[in-house]
Amino acid sequence: MYWYWIDRFTVFESGKRAVAVKAITRAEDHLRAHFPFHAVAPASLIIEGLAQTAGLTINESTHYEKKVVLGKIPNIKFYQTEIVPGDVLTYEASIDSIDENGSMASVLVRRGDELIAEGELIFAHLGAEFAQKDQFAKGDLEDLMRAYGMYEVGVDQDGNPIKDPSLKNNGDDS
Repeated sequence: MYWYWIDRFTVFESGKRAVAVKAITRAEDHLRAHFPFHAVAPASLIIEGLAQTAGLTINESTHYEKKVVLGKIPNIKFYQTEIVPGDVLTYEASIDSIDENGSMASVLVRRGDELIAEGELIFAHLGAEFAQKDQFAKGDLEDLMRAYGMYEVGVDQDGNPIKDPSLKNNGDDS
Protein backbone atom coordinates (compact mmCIF):
# COMPACT_ATOMS: atom_id res chain seq x y z
CA MET A 1 0.00 0.00 0.00
CA TYR A 2 1.61 3.25 -1.10
CA TRP A 3 -1.22 5.65 -0.29
CA TYR A 4 -1.82 5.92 3.43
CA TRP A 5 -5.17 7.63 3.55
CA ILE A 6 -5.93 7.19 7.24
CA ASP A 7 -3.89 8.53 10.12
CA ARG A 8 -5.20 6.61 13.10
CA PHE A 9 -7.90 4.26 14.28
CA THR A 10 -10.06 5.60 17.11
CA VAL A 11 -12.34 2.54 17.32
CA PHE A 12 -11.53 -0.97 16.16
CA GLU A 13 -13.80 -3.96 16.80
CA SER A 14 -12.44 -7.05 15.06
CA GLY A 15 -14.73 -8.26 12.30
CA LYS A 16 -17.40 -5.70 13.19
CA ARG A 17 -16.48 -2.06 12.70
CA ALA A 18 -13.76 0.55 12.75
CA VAL A 19 -13.51 4.31 12.93
CA ALA A 20 -10.42 6.08 11.61
CA VAL A 21 -9.39 9.71 11.17
CA LYS A 22 -7.48 11.52 8.44
CA ALA A 23 -6.21 15.09 8.71
CA ILE A 24 -5.94 16.73 5.30
CA THR A 25 -2.73 18.74 5.04
CA ARG A 26 -1.17 20.89 2.36
CA ALA A 27 2.04 18.87 2.78
CA GLU A 28 0.55 16.00 0.76
CA ASP A 29 1.97 15.93 -2.77
CA HIS A 30 -1.31 15.12 -4.50
CA LEU A 31 -2.93 18.25 -3.06
CA ARG A 32 -0.22 20.51 -4.44
CA ALA A 33 -0.75 19.05 -7.91
CA HIS A 34 -4.54 18.93 -7.74
CA PHE A 35 -5.69 22.53 -8.27
CA PRO A 36 -2.48 24.29 -7.11
CA PHE A 37 -4.21 27.52 -6.08
CA HIS A 38 -7.23 25.82 -4.56
CA ALA A 39 -6.12 22.45 -3.14
CA VAL A 40 -8.99 19.96 -2.96
CA ALA A 41 -8.73 16.31 -1.91
CA PRO A 42 -10.00 14.13 -4.78
CA ALA A 43 -13.12 12.06 -4.08
CA SER A 44 -11.22 8.97 -5.24
CA LEU A 45 -8.83 9.34 -2.28
CA ILE A 46 -11.73 9.74 0.11
CA ILE A 47 -13.02 6.41 -1.21
CA GLU A 48 -9.50 5.03 -0.70
CA GLY A 49 -9.67 6.05 2.97
CA LEU A 50 -12.99 4.27 3.34
CA ALA A 51 -11.55 1.19 1.60
CA GLN A 52 -8.46 1.17 3.82
CA THR A 53 -10.55 1.49 6.99
CA ALA A 54 -12.88 -1.36 5.98
CA GLY A 55 -10.22 -3.50 4.28
CA LEU A 56 -7.82 -3.43 7.21
CA THR A 57 -10.69 -4.34 9.55
CA ILE A 58 -11.58 -7.31 7.36
CA ASN A 59 -7.93 -8.33 6.97
CA GLU A 60 -7.31 -8.29 10.74
CA SER A 61 -10.47 -10.35 11.39
CA THR A 62 -9.11 -13.10 9.12
CA HIS A 63 -5.80 -12.99 11.03
CA TYR A 64 -4.13 -11.58 7.89
CA GLU A 65 -4.62 -14.93 6.14
CA LYS A 66 -6.74 -13.57 3.28
CA LYS A 67 -5.49 -11.32 0.52
CA VAL A 68 -8.19 -8.65 0.72
CA VAL A 69 -8.62 -6.20 -2.18
CA LEU A 70 -11.31 -3.69 -3.07
CA GLY A 71 -13.40 -5.43 -5.69
CA LYS A 72 -16.40 -3.21 -6.34
CA ILE A 73 -18.09 0.00 -5.29
CA PRO A 74 -21.77 -0.90 -5.79
CA ASN A 75 -23.11 2.19 -4.10
CA ILE A 76 -21.56 5.43 -2.90
CA LYS A 77 -23.11 8.86 -2.65
CA PHE A 78 -21.22 12.09 -2.07
CA TYR A 79 -23.01 15.00 -0.42
CA GLN A 80 -19.94 17.24 -0.29
CA THR A 81 -16.72 16.95 -2.26
CA GLU A 82 -14.77 20.07 -1.41
CA ILE A 83 -12.36 18.67 1.15
CA VAL A 84 -9.47 21.07 1.74
CA PRO A 85 -6.31 21.31 3.86
CA GLY A 86 -7.26 21.78 7.50
CA ASP A 87 -10.25 19.42 7.29
CA VAL A 88 -10.28 16.31 9.47
CA LEU A 89 -12.23 13.38 8.09
CA THR A 90 -13.70 10.56 10.17
CA TYR A 91 -14.16 7.26 8.33
CA GLU A 92 -16.60 4.69 9.66
CA ALA A 93 -16.82 1.12 8.36
CA SER A 94 -19.27 -1.55 9.50
CA ILE A 95 -18.60 -5.05 8.24
CA ASP A 96 -21.82 -6.53 6.86
CA SER A 97 -20.50 -9.94 5.82
CA ILE A 98 -17.30 -11.93 5.52
CA ASP A 99 -17.05 -15.31 3.81
CA GLU A 100 -14.42 -17.38 2.03
CA ASN A 101 -14.59 -15.46 -1.25
CA GLY A 102 -15.24 -11.91 -0.16
CA SER A 103 -16.77 -9.40 2.17
CA MET A 104 -18.99 -6.35 2.22
CA ALA A 105 -18.91 -3.19 4.31
CA SER A 106 -21.19 -0.21 4.84
CA VAL A 107 -19.10 2.96 5.01
CA LEU A 108 -19.46 6.66 5.65
CA VAL A 109 -17.21 9.66 6.05
CA ARG A 110 -17.84 12.84 8.02
CA ARG A 111 -16.16 16.20 8.51
CA GLY A 112 -17.17 17.02 12.06
CA ASP A 113 -20.94 16.46 12.12
CA GLU A 114 -21.32 16.92 8.34
CA LEU A 115 -21.93 13.76 6.33
CA ILE A 116 -19.59 13.82 3.32
CA ALA A 117 -20.35 10.44 1.73
CA GLU A 118 -21.86 7.04 2.45
CA GLY A 119 -22.20 3.76 0.64
CA GLU A 120 -21.10 0.16 0.35
CA LEU A 121 -17.84 -1.50 -0.65
CA ILE A 122 -17.29 -5.08 -1.74
CA PHE A 123 -13.94 -6.76 -1.19
CA ALA A 124 -12.58 -9.83 -2.95
CA HIS A 125 -10.51 -12.41 -1.10
CA LEU A 126 -7.95 -13.56 -3.64
CA GLY A 127 -7.75 -17.29 -4.24
CA ALA A 128 -5.04 -19.93 -4.18
CA GLU A 129 -3.46 -18.64 -7.41
CA PHE A 130 -2.25 -15.64 -5.36
CA ALA A 131 -1.07 -17.69 -2.34
CA GLN A 132 2.63 -17.24 -3.13
CA LYS A 133 2.33 -13.52 -3.95
CA ASP A 134 2.78 -11.19 -1.01
CA GLN A 135 0.73 -8.02 -0.74
CA PHE A 136 3.03 -6.81 2.04
CA ALA A 137 6.53 -7.71 3.18
CA LYS A 138 6.54 -9.92 6.28
CA GLY A 139 5.54 -7.86 9.31
CA ASP A 140 4.66 -4.71 7.33
CA LEU A 141 0.91 -5.07 7.76
CA GLU A 142 1.24 -5.51 11.53
CA ASP A 143 3.60 -2.50 11.62
CA LEU A 144 1.02 -0.47 9.72
CA MET A 145 -1.71 -1.48 12.17
CA ARG A 146 0.62 -0.53 15.04
CA ALA A 147 1.28 2.88 13.48
CA TYR A 148 -2.46 3.41 13.07
CA GLY A 149 -2.97 2.70 16.79
CA MET A 150 -5.10 -0.40 16.26
CA TYR A 151 -3.43 -2.30 19.10
CA GLU A 152 -4.17 0.63 21.43
CA VAL A 153 -7.92 0.77 20.71
CA GLY A 154 -8.69 -2.63 19.15
CA VAL A 155 -10.87 -5.27 20.74
CA ASP A 156 -11.60 -8.79 19.53
CA GLN A 157 -15.09 -10.20 18.99
CA ASP A 158 -15.37 -10.97 22.73
CA GLY A 159 -14.44 -7.41 23.72
CA ASN A 160 -10.91 -8.30 24.85
CA PRO A 161 -7.97 -6.12 23.79
CA ILE A 162 -6.29 -7.25 20.56
CA LYS A 163 -2.73 -8.17 21.45
CA ASP A 164 0.23 -6.85 19.51
CA PRO A 165 1.98 -9.93 18.06
CA SER A 166 5.39 -8.23 18.34
CA LEU A 167 5.24 -8.05 22.13
CA LYS A 168 6.91 -11.07 23.66
CA ASN A 169 4.26 -13.24 25.37
CA ASN A 170 1.81 -10.30 25.06
CA GLY A 171 1.83 -10.02 28.84
CA ASP A 172 0.95 -13.68 29.29
CA ASP A 173 3.05 -15.68 31.73
CA SER A 174 1.80 -19.04 30.45
